[in-house]
Amino acid sequence: MSSAPEQEAVQEGPDGSEGRGGQAGPGGRSGTRQRSATPAHGEPGPALTPPSTVRPGSPTPLGARYRTGPDGVAGTNFALWAGGAEGVEICLFDDEEHETRHPLTELTHEIWHGFLPGVHPGQRYGYRVHGRWDPWTGARWNPAKLLLDPYARAVDGDFGATAGPDTPPALPAPLYGHVRDWPHQQIADTVRDEQDSAPYVPKGVVVGGDPGDDTGDEWRDDRRPKTPWPDSVLYELHVRGFTMRHPGIPEHLRGTYAGLAHPAAIEHLVRLGVTAVELLPVHQFAHEDHLVRRGLRNYWGYNSIGYFAPHAGYAATGTRGQQVGEFKRMVRALHDAGIEVILDVVYNHTAEAGELGPTLSLRGIDNRGYYRLQDDPRRYADYTGCGNTLHVVQPQVLRLITDSLRYWVTEMGVDGFRFDLAAALARSMHDVDMLSPFLAVIAQDPVLRRVKLIAEPWDVGSGGYQVGAFPPLWTEWNDHYRDTVRDFWRGAQPDVRDLGYRLSGSSDLYAWGGRRPYASVNFITAHDGFTLRDLVTYEHKRNADNGEGNRDGTNDNRAWNCGAEGESDDPGIVALRGRQLRNLLTTLLLSTGVPMLVAGDEMGRTQHGNNNAYCQDSPVSWLDWSLLEDPRWCGLADLAARLIALRRSHPVLRRRAFFSGRPQGQGGLRDLAWFTATGTEMTEQDWYAPGATLGMYLSGNDIPQRDGQGVRIVDDSFLVFLHADHRPRTVTLPGQPWAAEYEVLIDTSRDGQPPPDAPAERHAAGSELTLPGRSVLLFRAVPG
Repeated sequence: MSSAPEQEAVQEGPDGSEGRGGQAGPGGRSGTRQRSATPAHGEPGPALTPPSTVRPGSPTPLGARYRTGPDGVAGTNFALWAGGAEGVEICLFDDEEHETRHPLTELTHEIWHGFLPGVHPGQRYGYRVHGRWDPWTGARWNPAKLLLDPYARAVDGDFGATAGPDTPPALPAPLYGHVRDWPHQQIADTVRDEQDSAPYVPKGVVVGGDPGDDTGDEWRDDRRPKTPWPDSVLYELHVRGFTMRHPGIPEHLRGTYAGLAHPAAIEHLVRLGVTAVELLPVHQFAHEDHLVRRGLRNYWGYNSIGYFAPHAGYAATGTRGQQVGEFKRMVRALHDAGIEVILDVVYNHTAEAGELGPTLSLRGIDNRGYYRLQDDPRRYADYTGCGNTLHVVQPQVLRLITDSLRYWVTEMGVDGFRFDLAAALARSMHDVDMLSPFLAVIAQDPVLRRVKLIAEPWDVGSGGYQVGAFPPLWTEWNDHYRDTVRDFWRGAQPDVRDLGYRLSGSSDLYAWGGRRPYASVNFITAHDGFTLRDLVTYEHKRNADNGEGNRDGTNDNRAWNCGAEGESDDPGIVALRGRQLRNLLTTLLLSTGVPMLVAGDEMGRTQHGNNNAYCQDSPVSWLDWSLLEDPRWCGLADLAARLIALRRSHPVLRRRAFFSGRPQGQGGLRDLAWFTATGTEMTEQDWYAPGATLGMYLSGNDIPQRDGQGVRIVDDSFLVFLHADHRPRTVTLPGQPWAAEYEVLIDTSRDGQPPPDAPAERHAAGSELTLPGRSVLLFRAVPG
C-alpha cells in the first residue's frame, strides 16, 4: 500500500486546470495519477463526431446489431452495459485504421446505446469508456484504451499484431491501462497510462447476413443429432491441431473450421464411431505476455476475451464476419455426419489477468461490475489461477454468460458445453453453492437446460473440489475414474474395490438426487497431461520447451514407462507399451458412463513427454496422421472403432440406470456380478484383499429399461476379466446359470483382433484358461 500523497496525486482536469478526484466526461481525464504519452501512431484520437449523427437507438439487444429502422434507414444499433461509466464512445475504423468516434448519449438502466445509420456488416469498431481512475477503489476507466465489445459476434485482428518485426517480443505497453515501467513497482498498476491502444487492439466486426452461409439463423431440432447421454462417445479435439497435418485436407484449409468440416476429417470421426466432438476453446482468445516474450503462443485457447466470436485465427474464409458462416457450415457438416458439437468454454476468467494485466475489454468497461475483487479492491479474487475471476453473481455478468450460451446454441448450432473450472461459476459470494444463481438460471432456461452440460467440477480456490456434487442436468469430468484406471494398470492399486465402482458408473459419486451413470464422463487422458502413449512411455514430464524450467505441469502423472524412460527400440518394451495402450482403451470403452477419447490417442500420438503443451502450437501438439500406418500403433484405431461399435450395438454396455446387484425378475440373474479368478463370486473380504485380477459379468437379461414402445430391452450378456499383474494367471470361467459357453470378442494380449466375421474362439463354462500378463479378455456369454 502506498502513502496517502501517492493516492491523492494531482491530476489535470479536462479544461487543463489541476484538481483532485472529480469526474470527467468523454474526452476528459480523471484519476489518481496519470502519465501522458504521445500515441505510437500519431496524434491522440480524432475529434468527436457531432452527437446529432447518432440516433437514440435501443438498449436491447446488447452488442452491435445491424437492422433497418422504422423509417427504412439501415444501420447498426450499439448497446453496451457500463454501469459506473461517465461516458461511452463507439469508435469506427476504416481500412486504413482511421478512427471516427461517436459519443453515445443515451443511458437506459446502465446501458449506453445509440443507432448509427449507414453502418453496415463488415464495419470494424471498438469502445472507449470514460470514468474515474482510482484503482484503490477498483475503478480503472481509461478512455485512451480501445476496448473490445464483449458482445462482438466477430473479431478482426490480434492484440499487439501491429507491433512490427523490430519490436521486442512482448505485448505493447499501450495495451495496459497502467504504466508498465513505472519506477515504483509496488504501485505500478495505479498510474494511468495515456497511450492510445487502438493500433494494437483487434476490432469487433458488425455481423449481418453472410452470402456464403446457407444455414440460416435457426437450427431446427430435427437437423441436430440429439444423441442421448448414455449413447454418447466424446472425442476431445483441437480445431487447429486435428487438421494441421492431415494429408487429405487441402493445405489452405488446414488449421481451420473449414478443415474440420472437410470430408477427410469427418471420415475419421465416422470410422471411429464417436458421437460428439468436444472442441477446445473456440471463443476469441488472446496470448499472454509471458508467452509472447518467449516466442510462444497460447495454443489451447483457455484465455478468452470474446464470448460470442469464433476465434478468428481458425478461419480460412476471412475475419470480417466470414468466420461466423464458416463455423456454422462446420457444425452443419458434423451434424450431417451424425456428430454433435460441444464447446469447451471458459467463463470463469478472461485474458485480462490480474491487476498487472492488460486492459482489453471488461476491465475498462466496468472493472468492479465484471470481476470479483478482494477486500482491497485494487486486487482481484483469483479462484482460477489465471489472475481474475468473473463475478457471476452480478446480474450483468450472468446475463453476458447466458446470452453467450444461448447464442451458440440457437444461432451457431452447437449441442452443448464443457465448462472449464465450473466450480468458480458455482460460487455465490465466496463458497461453491449448488443453489448459486448460475446453476439456477441454467436449470430453468428453456434453451440451455436441453443441451449437454459438462462440468470440470473444481477450481483452485478453497472448497473448489466438487466432483459428484453438481445437480441433475449436469455431467462431470470424473478424475476419480482417471486416477483409478491409471493406478490399476501401472500396478499401484493394492486392491480392486475402487476399480469396481469406476467400471460400473461410479455410483458412490453419482447415485443421488436423480443422477444417472452418464453423469460420469470417464476419461484416462485429456488435453491437460500426458497423451495415452506418453502415459506408458514416460514417468516424468519433459516440459523444458515451455520455457518455465520444467516447473509447469503436474508431477502426479500416475504413469508407468514399461521399464525404460522415453522412446525405446527394445521390441519387448514396444510390445508391452502397445498392450498397455490396448488395455487402457478397452477399459475406458467397456466402462459404464460416458467415455471421452482424446484426439490422437487412438493412433499413438506423442508429445514427447510434455504434459502441459498449452503453449506448443507446433508438431508437438498437432496430430501426426502417419501414425495410422505405423505398425506399432496402427491397430489402436481399429480396436477403438470395434469397441465403440460394441457399445452402440449393446445397451447393456451403456446403461441408463445404476446397477442394483439384484435380479430384475423372477428367475433372473443379478444385473451385475463380480468374480474372482477362481470363478466364484466376490465376497466382502475379496474386495479388500490384494489382487490384480477382476471379473465383471453384465447381464443382458436384467436391464431395467424399456424401448420406445414400452417393450423390455433384452441384450447379450458379457464377461470381462481385467488382469494387471505381469505374470500370467489361470482363471476359471463361471459356470451355470451364468452361461454355457463363453465366446472371445476382445483379447488385448494380441496385436490385432480377429475380424468380426472370423470363427469365434469358444470356451466351455467352468473351464480354465490362462490370462496373459497385463491383459483384458472380453467374452460374450452364450446361454445353455
